[in-house]
Amino acid sequence: MSEYVIEMLNITKEFPGIKANDDITLQLRQGEIHALLGENGAGKSTLMSVLFGLYQPDKGIIKKDGKEVKINNPNDANALHIGMVHQHFKLVEVFSVLDNIILGVEPGKLGFLQKQEARKSVIELSERYGLKVDPDARIEDISVGMQQRVEILKMLYRDNDILIFDEPTAVLTPQEIDELMDIMRGFKNEGKSILFITHKLNEIMAVADRCTVLRKGKCIATVDIKSTNKQELSRMMVGRDISFTVDKKESSPGDVVLNVEGLTVASKVHKNNAVKNVSFNVRKGEIVCLAGIEGNGQTEFVMALTGLEKPVKGRIALNGHDITHAPIRKRSQLGMSHIPEDRHKYGLVLDFTLEENFVLQRYWDKQFQNGGFINKKAVRDYSEKLIEQYDVRSGQGPLTIARSMSGGNQQKAIVAREIDKDPDLLVAVQPTRGLDVGAIEYIHRQIVAHRDEGKAVLLVSLELDEVMNVSDRILVMYEGEIVGEFDPQKTNVQELGLFMAGAARKTPSATDESEANNA
Repeated sequence: MSEYVIEMLNITKEFPGIKANDDITLQLRQGEIHALLGENGAGKSTLMSVLFGLYQPDKGIIKKDGKEVKINNPNDANALHIGMVHQHFKLVEVFSVLDNIILGVEPGKLGFLQKQEARKSVIELSERYGLKVDPDARIEDISVGMQQRVEILKMLYRDNDILIFDEPTAVLTPQEIDELMDIMRGFKNEGKSILFITHKLNEIMAVADRCTVLRKGKCIATVDIKSTNKQELSRMMVGRDISFTVDKKESSPGDVVLNVEGLTVASKVHKNNAVKNVSFNVRKGEIVCLAGIEGNGQTEFVMALTGLEKPVKGRIALNGHDITHAPIRKRSQLGMSHIPEDRHKYGLVLDFTLEENFVLQRYWDKQFQNGGFINKKAVRDYSEKLIEQYDVRSGQGPLTIARSMSGGNQQKAIVAREIDKDPDLLVAVQPTRGLDVGAIEYIHRQIVAHRDEGKAVLLVSLELDEVMNVSDRILVMYEGEIVGEFDPQKTNVQELGLFMAGAARKTPSATDESEANNA
């Protein structure tokens, strides 16, 4: 019997203009959590897609339990008990949870679907692993964290014992991340083997047994977690030392850029309002963070702020202009940029090239016009500048189709486009979602530099480290209301957690009164 349940030996995979995997060897032991670490575009997802049968390797072999196997498609992978949770979930939004789980392996008898039997099996699996998923809920109505649990249940329902998680925590709240870590430990205790792609060094140190580091398509090393640390892993990943703290000077807030008064936004999921009578300002030269557990109204608030949804009532002003009902282009022209929460739905046109995506909101500007036609040379030059400045890795440069890029590089492209517009107000929602530590360090520096130029930044983040390190002022949102305002220098993660969970509440005015009384 082989020591390894899976061996990927000397795997090479090329795409036009890029060698995604260059002679990589990866070996997975029975009952271990094996992390796969690397920068955006290092080849991690490609390697796992080869194991799952989505791609065929140009060179190299795959062995399972010591025997060479050929995996031509995901059905072959499932037959070998290999399952995968993809970075961007493969779910049918209008189907129920149950229908998504059994899709492709529907249980039948005499040509009839046996749904009750499947339902019973799914409920048992959900309870056994503490996944708490409602089989009758529709995918479009449940949170991203719940959708991921559905993906996990799909693997368990197919009796997979080699589980691939591709960036599983990129879209989760801190609480959901802790729960997922516990679920993974439970799988390991049952003898299942896990391959875990992530950029987050804290998670690797918390749950992984070993880690394989990739850089620019090559395998740098495989190390035991007990014998390494975050600094060493980050150095192997990006080839240089990384600073884990955000270096910034004190903010000097100026005039009000964004003024929100009594904003109320309806919910699409239930009859209650998702945002209830929210009021606050964001000034020049400050970063205000809207923090909270996902599903407490932040998404709906940002949709109304950026023009993607109409508010029930309230007023939004940008630089003194009432934009409550203004179209999206008008908001952009008045100085608003938006890094959206969902990069695929709202950030990119996936079948456009990278250069077309870079000028989506600016193609009418004089610098990109030539006698009423788009100046293609100007667009190309501009795109090449952003690609180099933000290290957007793409096989064919400006001509790369956005869909073909890694999730992290798609995110970098959006961040580059929105910050380079030099907006008066930057609305940054999860700006570092799915990025590696080197890219996060760079994006944080760009956001702080934008603030230091006298611009306003509204940051919406679920990452408490990001909230504490980048913000000048923190507003906590719970059940659609602002329940507390904090100075990051005078609070801590535990206090924020209490307010985010609804266990404590105070209004900004009450905070000021309390401080005045203490003085």
